[in-house]
Amino acid sequence: MSQIGVLPAQSLRAMIAQGAISASSPVEDAQIQPASLDLRLGTRAWRVRASFLAGKGRRVADRLAQFEMHQMNLGAGAVLEKGCVYVVPLMESLALPEGIQAVANAKSSTGRLDLLTRVITDDGTEFDRVPDGYAGPLFAEICPRSFSVLVRPGMRLNQIRFRRGHAVLSDAELSALHDAETLVPGEPVISEGLGFSVDLRPAQGTLVGYRAKPHTGVIDLDRIGAYAPGDFWEDLYSKDGQVILDPGAFYILVSRESVHIPPDYAAEMAPYLAMVGEFRVHYAGFFDPGFGHAAAGGTGARGVLEVRCHEAPFVLEHGQIVGRLVYERMAARPERVYGAEMASNYQGQGLKLSKHFKTL
Repeated sequence: MSQIGVLPAQSLRAMIAQGAISASSPVEDAQIQPASLDLRLGTRAWRVRASFLAGKGRRVADRLAQFEMHQMNLGAGAVLEKGCVYVVPLMESLALPEGIQAVANAKSSTGRLDLLTRVITDDGTEFDRVPDGYAGPLFAEICPRSFSVLVRPGMRLNQIRFRRGHAVLSDAELSALHDAETLVPGEPVISEGLGFSVDLRPAQGTLVGYRAKPHTGVIDLDRIGAYAPGDFWEDLYSKDGQVILDPGAFYILVSRESVHIPPDYAAEMAPYLAMVGEFRVHYAGFFDPGFGHAAAGGTGARGVLEVRCHEAPFVLEHGQIVGRLVYERMAARPERVYGAEMASNYQGQGLKLSKHFKTL
C-alpha cells in the first residue's frame, strides 16, 4: 500500500520519469526540493483586467481571451508593473494519478518581495489547489504589490507540493511530536497547528522589521545581492513592543519563536484566525523537512512574516499570535533535507529580506 503523506524528492523524480509531471523544457535538478517542485515561467505573459479562476468546465485559455488586455514576450525580459495582474503559462504540466493531489505556494523570495503569485488550472475553483487526478496545464497569476519586477522565462516564483491522502497532524499528534522533537523552545501554543507570534522587542536599538517604500525602481529577479535595502525599504523600530500598521503598507517582520521541522515532516504557514485583526500575514508558506533541524545545520529558524494591513490602522504588539504552522507527515524521508548538502538561502534565518538585497 502506498504511503500517506507529502511526496519527497525521490517520488517527484519518479513522477517525472513516468510522465505524471512533464515540461516544455526538461525539468532541472535544481527545481526539485526536499518536498516540492519549483515551477518555471513560460515565454509569454498576458496582462489581464482582473484576477480570475477558470471555473468548472472551463479552460484558462478561454478566460484569457475574455480578460486579456495585451500579451508580452518574456524572452528578452519584461517588466511586470506594480498593481497590474498578469497570467503566465508555466513550463510544467501535470497528469496526476488517482489519489495524488497538489497544493502550490509562492517561494520564500517571491513572498518577501510582496509578489502575489498563485497557481491556476483548467476547471479550477480555488487558487493554488490542484485536485486529485488533474491532467492539464498550469498557469501563474502574478500581481506585484509593492515593487515592479523584471522577469524572464524559466524564473521560479512558485512551488508545488504533492500529497497522497490526508497527513495533517492532529493537535494531540503535534503535541506528542513536540515532546519528542522540541518544535519550538518553551511551551507551544497548539490549536489546529503550532501557533507563532511576532517579535517586536529584539535587542536594544536593533531593527524589528522593514516597511516597503511606496515609490521605487524595478527589481530584476535574476540579480542576487544586487540592491541596497535603503532604496526599497524603510527600517522599522519599536521602543515599546508595538508597531502601528498603516493601511495598504507591506512589512517584513519576524517570528519570536525559532521553528524546527523534523526530517520526516513538512509544514505550511497558515492564518491563525481570520478575524485576529485588520491585517494579514501574506504567507509564502512551505517549510521543508529539515528546516531548523540541528543535523541539517540549523538550531531552529525563525519564520519571516510578510504582513499587509487592510482598511484601518492596526496596533501589532510583541508576542501577539499571528499565524500557525500546520505539520504533515512525509510519505518517506527525503533523499536530502533542507540545509544539508543543498543550497539553503534561509537556514538558521532571523529577520531577513529576500536574496535580491545586499546584506549590510
